[in-house]
Amino acid sequence: MLRQILTYPDPFLSTRALPVKRVDGKIRDLIRDMFETMYASNGIGLAATQVGVGKRVIVVDVSPAVEEEVKPLALVNPEIVEKWGWVEGTEGCLSVPGVEGMVCRAESVVVRGRNEDGDPVTVEADGLLSRAIQHEIDHLEGILFIDRLAAAPASAK
Repeated sequence: MLRQILTYPDPFLSTRALPVKRVDGKIRDLIRDMFETMYASNGIGLAATQVGVGKRVIVVDVSPAVEEEVKPLALVNPEIVEKWGWVEGTEGCLSVPGVEGMVCRAESVVVRGRNEDGDPVTVEADGLLSRAIQHEIDHLEGILFIDRLAAAPASAK
């Protein structure tokens, strides 16, 4: 089912999402809806908060934008446990239509969470996949990419 994507300045976008206690049928339905909504909107990532659900769930599929084969990824309660390198890149967002800007992010990350079956997973990502995962996890913290424009961390300077 397609869900409505909230757009800036909707106050829900600045809400911090709550952890998912159990991956069940409702969460799997949410994940399926999020993928469908993301694909219909030509996006490469979507967070549950962008569709008005205050749960820590993200979906990412960068395969349309990269040459290598990358599988779609759903993460429940994602947490960045390691990151290194810093790189600036252009970002946009389905919740901030028509706006793009340069954002400094970690070049590579290691993320832990659960998959759509509730199994623990660890994902190592770099390049666009790393950027997309960080962007979506920011949404779960109530942070939009426009909040990070031109803000490089001290360790990247």
